[in-house]
Amino acid sequence: MIADTHFGDENIRLYEERPFRDVEEMDLEMVRRWNGTVGDDDLVYHLGDFCSQGEDRCRELLSQLKGHKYLVMGNHDLCLSAQKWRELGFEECYDLPVILKGFFMLSHDPLYISRSMPYANLYGHVHNNPTYCSVSSRSACVSVERIGYTPVMLEELRGRMIAEESKEKNK
Repeated sequence: MIADTHFGDENIRLYEERPFRDVEEMDLEMVRRWNGTVGDDDLVYHLGDFCSQGEDRCRELLSQLKGHKYLVMGNHDLCLSAQKWRELGFEECYDLPVILKGFFMLSHDPLYISRSMPYANLYGHVHNNPTYCSVSSRSACVSVERIGYTPVMLEELRGRMIAEESKEKNK
């Protein structure tokens, strides 16, 4: 899982105070970290805001990134149709939230989830906004700023969520 890469976006690099000298270094490092974590056969859900550059650059980036890539479209991805994103290299593209394994609701924007609901929400969009916690028993933010600019495995997220659930029960 990963969200908010915003490849090629100098404004996001500056606004979010990303630890890269320039946008070229940011893009190269995020590709390196992605490929150092993801294998060729792994599934990667990108929860929106992939790239702010043109179609050719998006296609080039997607061809460099390992794994089977799925996009849950974010507000910055809506400039292209789901079909166009598939043509550029995503295996599938969704403009609505996706339910994965009957439990995880994958979305770009955070969704309202309560402890009594039978779902957990994995989302992006909020970057480093302190209003949102990184992980709770029912949610996890996978904006790159919160996950070390590296995709995170679903099992790792679930483990963090279980740990938070234990903390909440022991309060």
